[in-house]
Amino acid sequence: MKKYILPLLILLLANHIPTHATQPLKREFRGAWIQVVNGQFIGMSTNEIQQTLTAQLDALQRAGINAIIFQVRPEADALYMSYYEPWSRYLTGEQGLAPDPYWDPLQWMIDECHRRGMELHAWINPYRAKTKSTNSLGLKHPYKKSPERFVHYDGMLIFNPALKENRDYICTIVTDIVKRYDIDGLHIDDYFYPYPVPGVEFDDEQSFRDDPRGFTDKGDWRRDNVNLLVEQLHHTIRRVKPWVKFGISPFGIYRNQKSTPKGSATNGLQNYDDLYADILLWIDKGWIDYTIPQLYWEIGHKTADYEILIDWWAKHANGRPLFIGQDVMRTVKATDTAQPTQHQQTRKMQLQRSYKSIGGSCQWPASAVADNAGGYATALSKEHHRWLALQPEYPFIDKRAPKRVKHLEVIWTNDGPILCWTAPAYKDEMNRPIKYVVYRFTKEEKINLNDATKIMGFTQSTFFPLTYQDGKTQYTYVVTALDRLHNESKAQRKKIKL
Repeated sequence: MKKYILPLLILLLANHIPTHATQPLKREFRGAWIQVVNGQFIGMSTNEIQQTLTAQLDALQRAGINAIIFQVRPEADALYMSYYEPWSRYLTGEQGLAPDPYWDPLQWMIDECHRRGMELHAWINPYRAKTKSTNSLGLKHPYKKSPERFVHYDGMLIFNPALKENRDYICTIVTDIVKRYDIDGLHIDDYFYPYPVPGVEFDDEQSFRDDPRGFTDKGDWRRDNVNLLVEQLHHTIRRVKPWVKFGISPFGIYRNQKSTPKGSATNGLQNYDDLYADILLWIDKGWIDYTIPQLYWEIGHKTADYEILIDWWAKHANGRPLFIGQDVMRTVKATDTAQPTQHQQTRKMQLQRSYKSIGGSCQWPASAVADNAGGYATALSKEHHRWLALQPEYPFIDKRAPKRVKHLEVIWTNDGPILCWTAPAYKDEMNRPIKYVVYRFTKEEKINLNDATKIMGFTQSTFFPLTYQDGKTQYTYVVTALDRLHNESKAQRKKIKL
């Protein structure tokens, strides 16, 4: 038996050993968070907000970002037309005040992102019902109707996680968003039970006594409260639109080694013990579709070293797609000790891509990328995101590819040649082609659809403009179809002289 031990160990550790990528990645999640709680839109007119967002999206597209996580519900309010909750003060300056002239930011962002080939993930804060800086609540705010369902904590209002009616209500909100809007994902960040404030108790003792559900330890009971919500959200989204991905972006430390041998060699606040968020359980149970731990520290940080944490997450959270949350400003302010004239962006990207179990990253905040802080966006566009990338696959949701396109041909117009095709037929929405990939190969090149450098572009249309050269250069163009989960069809090809 001994002769089989080494090969077996190599196989088991394959996903844990860093392996440096040798060619551009064809599939990679390249996200960015657009927040509103920083107040960046307060005081702006509708036109000014749209101009700001347009400029950010254009800059993010140039930087190779292919997914936007947009905050639409920061405190039981809405940056969309909600039947249940008031318009957000982060949009209009006053909670409950509708935008004038009227617009729906979520729908507008969906349209703008999809037009640019980006995904749009709607980001909600499930439990937070009022931030410390909010002084008045709109008439539609749920606290106005049922104050007994909330806990006051350090100037905030929190939906009591112990109450079934609150879990049902949050799932009602999510159902409304998922049903009415063509989003690609539903996203939750790191706010579960509130971040602990020294000397301030979260007042849920009576709820614990009223319904302990067999638990004797309040920490275990609190974790189970959150578990119940996450599981219910998973089933809610799958029932309404099974192609909508459910993702969570937890605080970067699951547990420290001093709490459990399974923890990371860190000494910071903990998801499991302080926020009552058992991320690994949710991954193991299949309740979430992707995870983006917020690894906002620098390489070499004394309390929470980025290099230690990225290795820990790569080894412990690869049961579902894993992406890394990057803090742009902290990264560009930290020096790469191996290259003292550079900041840490390149080193962090190299580490991220060295693990097979990590499928991309997400930048915080999007505005810092758009502003090109420390040349961050320039490095993305010229180096790290130089080539286009498809989204990662989610075979545990669906792995059926759409049928191939038909009737691929070139039409010559006064504006130049246009590559045209007919969309493939489909039987259900999961299989509907929503986007097409166009590849180009020279006469001497072998057709290799795994080569990301050959991707010319994506389009939602069934045509793609080409550039005429001298009429003598022969290319082979290949077109494939992508469905809602980015399953790719078989190729259809056409030889063309341009």
